[in-house]
Amino acid sequence: MITVKDLHKSFGTVKALRGVSFNAANGQITGLLGPNGAGKTTTLRVLYTLLKPDQGSAEIDGFNTQTQTLEAQKRFGALPDSQGLYPRLTARENIRYYGKLRGLEGKQLDENINHLVRLLEMQDFIERPTEGFSSGQRVKVAIARALIHQPQNILLDEPTNGLDVMSTRSMRSFIR
Repeated sequence: MITVKDLHKSFGTVKALRGVSFNAANGQITGLLGPNGAGKTTTLRVLYTLLKPDQGSAEIDGFNTQTQTLEAQKRFGALPDSQGLYPRLTARENIRYYGKLRGLEGKQLDENINHLVRLLEMQDFIERPTEGFSSGQRVKVAIARALIHQPQNILLDEPTNGLDVMSTRSMRSFIR
């Protein structure tokens, strides 16, 4: 369960968040909707543990994102607005690196990678460096990276951005 209570965040004179509160129950899809500049990405960055709110709190499975950062981070996978792939690494190496950061090794890591490659239909490009990938290929690798440790909570910021129509449909089905 993700719990956000009375989040406030300002950047100088710009108030990005003004009392954001919500619960995202396990097993459900929760969406943050609003116009550009409404604070959706800022809220996600607080949940990602990248930003500290000026006021309020955020918890993932009961762990505070600011005071229990490592425990909170173990409980989510993230697809931020910029995918941040390492361009000289292959898709597989990018996913493997994040798996190792999440404590996976050996057979379990290889099985998780192979499962995600099949699930996200990445067979054609899994062994290629990510430099020069299409937007859709980059998104698929970033999603696999977010899911490698099989988290209970997945935080996605515009997960279909850059995907073609068929990939968007697949992504929606995958999320459901």
